[in-house]
Amino acid sequence: MINKLRIYAKSALIFTLLLICIHPIHAQNPTAILGAFEEELTWLIERVDDPQVEQIMGYDFTTGEIEEQPVVLALTGVGKVNAAIMATLILEHFQPEAVIFTGVAGGIGLGCIPGDVVVGTTNVQHDMGDMTPDGIELFGVRNPLNQQRNPIYFSADSTLLELARRAVDAVELERAVIEPKVRNPRVSCGVIATGDTFITSTPKKDELRDYLKVNAVEMEGGAVAQVCYQFNVPCLVIRALSDYSDENADADFEKYYRTAARNANRLVLQILQIQ
Repeated sequence: MINKLRIYAKSALIFTLLLICIHPIHAQNPTAILGAFEEELTWLIERVDDPQVEQIMGYDFTTGEIEEQPVVLALTGVGKVNAAIMATLILEHFQPEAVIFTGVAGGIGLGCIPGDVVVGTTNVQHDMGDMTPDGIELFGVRNPLNQQRNPIYFSADSTLLELARRAVDAVELERAVIEPKVRNPRVSCGVIATGDTFITSTPKKDELRDYLKVNAVEMEGGAVAQVCYQFNVPCLVIRALSDYSDENADADFEKYYRTAARNANRLVLQILQIQ
């Protein structure tokens, strides 16, 4: 009887080992990296080892490794709804251990220049609230799962934020503005605002800076931060500045957004290297 049990145990062990060989167990869930449009993600996708493209409900997701770290990358499209759709799909199907949103934004902070990178310590949706005669009074919507209100400001994951701060010392940024008197780009931490509008107005820029203490403004990060908050997944938004959010924003965007996107991605790459 004992010999039979030993034979059964050995057979079970061999069968388990065969299953592991056929379907290897992944010790680590991937880091999800999202960007709104192609130029915001291509630089990183080109650095994926053994890339595989998986399609879910018509959307493409690229999986593989960057710097020996498992990753899944996807384009969201522009705007909060598109970003929330892709964030939800990527959380459901890939169970990432963290989500990083990378790309470009308009500069709001004083002294900023195109090419600078802003790491979001918090994310706020500047168009979510009550429209009053005195302007928007922001509020957090209720989480439909538990009816608790979301915060107005979504805090970045502390571990990801610390990795970003460590990565700053090693990252090399590219100058977007090629003028002798313009300083080199730099990385700072601050508030990133999200709304479904491309800001090309100095008065609106001043309002965002004075009222919400915003450093950069874009159109997706706050929605992704909300999805990750509601599903308890670590999230970090990294944006490089493509313009000054003023009346010349459209023209500046066309000149600087490619360089800005690469700078944001350089910091993401550095985070993956030290992760």
